[in-house]
Amino acid sequence: MKFNSWLAYAFLSTIFCGTWGALIELPEKNGFPATLGYVVWALTMIIPAVIAMKRSGIRLEKNRAAVIYGMAIGISGAAGQLILFQALRSGPAYLVFPFVSLSPLVTILLSILVLKEKASPRAWAGIVIALISIPLLSYQPGDKSAASGILWIFLALAVFLLWGVQAYFMKAANSIMQAESIFFYMMISGLLLIPVALLMTDFNMPVNWGFKGPYMAAFIQVLNAVGALFLVYAFRYGRAIIVSPLTNAGAPMITIVISLCIYGLMPHPVILAGLVLALVAVFLLAL
Repeated sequence: MKFNSWLAYAFLSTIFCGTWGALIELPEKNGFPATLGYVVWALTMIIPAVIAMKRSGIRLEKNRAAVIYGMAIGISGAAGQLILFQALRSGPAYLVFPFVSLSPLVTILLSILVLKEKASPRAWAGIVIALISIPLLSYQPGDKSAASGILWIFLALAVFLLWGVQAYFMKAANSIMQAESIFFYMMISGLLLIPVALLMTDFNMPVNWGFKGPYMAAFIQVLNAVGALFLVYAFRYGRAIIVSPLTNAGAPMITIVISLCIYGLMPHPVILAGLVLALVAVFLLAL
């Protein structure tokens, strides 16, 4: 592989996931629930999974370690997404999102303790700045009185841990199996949890089954699916302590820029501060 191939994959992942983040609210605003959006996302994962397997020419690895790692990565990511839906029903977005966004802390800690990863002082500066910028970029202005009960705290904590562990497993698994097999198991895991998403959906409410519902969702969700594949490749060739904060800071930055162009709305000052810090972090981590 060429030098810095991890960086190319990381940037591709942030571009695809960042674009997805800017557009994902459109189907829901048109009357297509987020839980059904999950179903569409799980189905769109099939496309890049099959293409990646065919292009690589490898056979799906079926040994015990590969199955355990692959399913652990897939289940932790997909389950975290479903739990996040419930967390947002139980608590305010302005608290849930910044909490969940700090999941790279778990990845970094595990990567240092278990994988013995190291970074230069400059990279560490970028990591710290990225970790500061991520919750700022995730800031959601809202009514402070909306925070009631503590269920959302436990749900957000679960997502925080699941997504942090997922990224760690993604890096660890790349040392024993091919990236294409990892993504294929991620696709299988997402499909297995579709019944849970359907059970979480309130079908008593009207659902938009037209073009601006599932079909628009499919066009948008495939961006996230492809971005996830690039993320697996980024973890394969790069260090988790660098890739995780870089992509977690970079994707929201792309989302904000695209949203600004589409909606013409100036971001909240807190988000603008996060944007500036994210730019500095991306520069330091990309060097």
